[in-house]
Amino acid sequence: MSKPAIVPDLSTAGIAVDPRTLERVIPESRRPDGSVRKQIKIRPGFTPQEDVRRFRGSRQQQLDATALPKGHVIGWTPPPTSSAPKPGVAASAAQTKAAKKNEKRKEKRKEKREVETVKDSWEDEDEELPGTGAQDGSHSADKPNWAAAPETKKSVAVKEKGATSPSADGDAQLAEKLEKLEV
Repeated sequence: MSKPAIVPDLSTAGIAVDPRTLERVIPESRRPDGSVRKQIKIRPGFTPQEDVRRFRGSRQQQLDATALPKGHVIGWTPPPTSSAPKPGVAASAAQTKAAKKNEKRKEKRKEKREVETVKDSWEDEDEELPGTGAQDGSHSADKPNWAAAPETKKSVAVKEKGATSPSADGDAQLAEKLEKLEV
């Protein structure tokens, strides 16, 4: 009989064979707080619930040994896979039309990425990226920019009259209420 390994294999329950005494034991271990658990001897013949295997009869074991993998089709064998390219066939000729088309698309995207430049800092606002259009915040009919939109007739009239419009009166009343609240 050969001696067990110096570093014993543990079962599911953590039982190992002690290399010095050849007894089955749960080896000592260290708790998270640093203290050490004692080694526990396991009496001969005892099998913990975690180590009990499912019972399989002889016929069931034979069926399991000869069973085909899940999804396997009887009579079908996978085609041989050879990683070596066939002699006399160019790499581009081996590709399908779709593969060639995808390759061209990848090249175009790569070229487009190389053309686009990235600003070095936020202070370079006056420089425009190629193909991005106007970046100055101008207002046009197709791209409205309300912050840069020209003043309306109503807003011009309010500025000329001073604080006599109804909205200006409301602002003055609101300011008075806020002053009373600050007391």
